[in-house]
Amino acid sequence: MEKKKDFHQPEYYENRELSWLKFEGRVLGEAKDKSIPLLDRLKFISITSSNLDEFFMVRVASLKDMVHADYRKRDIAGMTAQEQLTEIARHTKELVDSQYHTYNRSLVPLLRSHGIHIIEKFEELDEEQERFVDRYFEENVYPALTPMAVDASRPFPLIRNKTLNIGALLARKDADGEKQGKGEKRQKSAVEFATVQVPGMLPRLVPVPGEDGQSFILLEQVIERNIAKLFLSYEVLCAYPYRVMRNADLPIDEDEAEDLLEEIQKQLKRRQWGEVIRLEVESSIDRKLLRFLKDEFRVAEEDIYKIPGPIDLTFLMKMYGLPDCDHLRIRPYTPQRVPGIEPGADLFEEIRRGDILLHHPYQTFDPVVEFIRQASVDPDVLAIKQTLYRVSGHSPIIASLAKAAENGKQVSVLVELKARFDEENNIVWAKKLEQAGCHVIYGLVGLKTHSKIALVVRREEDGIRRYVHLGTGNYNDSTAKLYTDCGIFTCQESIGEDATAVFNMLSGYSEPPSWNELVLAPIWLRSRFMSLIERETRHAREGKEARIIAKMNSLCDEDIIAALYEASAAGVEIDLIVRGICCLRVGIPGVSEHIRVRSIVGNFLEHSRIFYFANNGEEELYMGSADWMPRNLDRRVEILFPVLDEKLQSQVKHILEVELSDNMKAHLLKSDGNYEKIDKRGKVLVNSQEQFCREAVEAAPRAGQAYRERVFIPAEPAE
Repeated sequence: MEKKKDFHQPEYYENRELSWLKFEGRVLGEAKDKSIPLLDRLKFISITSSNLDEFFMVRVASLKDMVHADYRKRDIAGMTAQEQLTEIARHTKELVDSQYHTYNRSLVPLLRSHGIHIIEKFEELDEEQERFVDRYFEENVYPALTPMAVDASRPFPLIRNKTLNIGALLARKDADGEKQGKGEKRQKSAVEFATVQVPGMLPRLVPVPGEDGQSFILLEQVIERNIAKLFLSYEVLCAYPYRVMRNADLPIDEDEAEDLLEEIQKQLKRRQWGEVIRLEVESSIDRKLLRFLKDEFRVAEEDIYKIPGPIDLTFLMKMYGLPDCDHLRIRPYTPQRVPGIEPGADLFEEIRRGDILLHHPYQTFDPVVEFIRQASVDPDVLAIKQTLYRVSGHSPIIASLAKAAENGKQVSVLVELKARFDEENNIVWAKKLEQAGCHVIYGLVGLKTHSKIALVVRREEDGIRRYVHLGTGNYNDSTAKLYTDCGIFTCQESIGEDATAVFNMLSGYSEPPSWNELVLAPIWLRSRFMSLIERETRHAREGKEARIIAKMNSLCDEDIIAALYEASAAGVEIDLIVRGICCLRVGIPGVSEHIRVRSIVGNFLEHSRIFYFANNGEEELYMGSADWMPRNLDRRVEILFPVLDEKLQSQVKHILEVELSDNMKAHLLKSDGNYEKIDKRGKVLVNSQEQFCREAVEAAPRAGQAYRERVFIPAEPAE
């Protein structure tokens, strides 16, 4: 009897963190793409910087904690925490070098050619600009600065996480105003180091007058040029900007916390002072100054990043909205109306006619906002229940929920306070909803509630009816214009019963003995996915039709990957559309020869989760909030929901088919672990995101030529 293959061998897996850095490289690839308008390329450079910050504050910080705790267990790819940190540092420095090479050698010259100048050296300023910069410093910057010296009586100050600072080495002047010479004895009170924080409330990009085009200087350069005015008794020997990244992973003991809201508020303050895990300095920094910073922050050499340009390129996002630069941006796309939903229509009546699929941002998010708004004022609505993970700054959904409570309806809202980096925002909304009379739940102990579900209970002539919205993305009207997500409106009784059970479970301790359609994590979502994959494996071995298509953000769960390997070994054809992390390796003989992995990185952020199983011709389609990651399957409240309506099934399958045919924005994972763009020679060009834009415009109800001219319709694919 043939020995069963072990699909859990470390060489079959990619390290999660290194896979994420490869995704970051794909994002950076968009900044290098000469076919993309200039300001959009700058936007992608900014996104890579922002992504890298979060990666260090959470993932790298977590690995540092493991090393400090002497945690030696290896990951699924066989790497220890220290080995991962070493490789992360090496790959990140290569990525940052590539990022700044693109910025300095490609994007800055292109900006100049279009009359946009980022002044990099003081020598580039003419006399008028010098006067402007100095006056700007005196009038706007100087009053906001707090220079901090370091000596025996003044210890090294606490430098806040992610803030930009300028460090300086100083020498005390003698009585005649000259600095003390090298061989002269210095006064004991002489200060050798000082620092000043670049004010975060002032614009980083400072427009300066110029004859041609638009010119800007960075705020830290304005301060550097005038820094001597902050230390009048000293000679400034050198001054360079620096930035620290700190551990921002909140250690919350929910079992011990009497009030979760208060505990998170307390931990948020500590986030600013966590361990320094990365120090960024200008590449030309004075060696003595660097040594001083290194010692004070206690950072290892591998955690110091010498930056050949402006530190923290997230400021480039501010340039995206420059006036008179429409020709340097992708024409904005206007999300289209959902076919069958007329403006001002009674949404409850529309949903009663049949399930409705929403595909954002190609179709507008307005029906979701309107669903809650109509429920808030409808006299027949008895209750509204909803989960909120991340919402926008001025959320109309929050306003409608508050209005509903004021109108006497029972409103229950689960606000997930542990949504990373949205904790403060969610605390504000939770308090506002409570003040309006809503029943607010602050998540569950030990679990994040990541599911996207809204339930409206309505009294109608034939009895109580439940209307449900289920989605793959957050109830955020802002990100719904940028993220690709799917959602469904339904009033099917079986799903309505499950939705009620979900909220009863979240608000109390009531778990029903059985479920109709919805699949929940952490209860049995993992086992359902495993059984679905195993069923395809069994069908393939029996010679029946077997295929799996899965679209998600990340894939790093060892058991799921091992099950996919076994399915592939049995002959199941598997197509995976994984935007970011993918720990699965393709092309391993006898293991993953039937698995193909693609990642789509485009103008919109791919965020929807869709799962297709051929099931010997009895196709099953699911959508949901969960990726194939341990945290989603085991440590979060997630919902997987079936697509039951045949018409909607066809629409969802079409989404998968178009994305599998994308040969412009898709990258294919190769057997060596690297990603490559698809060879397009001789093929019809397919950009899935642009095709969905076109289809949404063509399917939307016509509203006159003037309306259609406001909508961006990408060019037809070329041969």
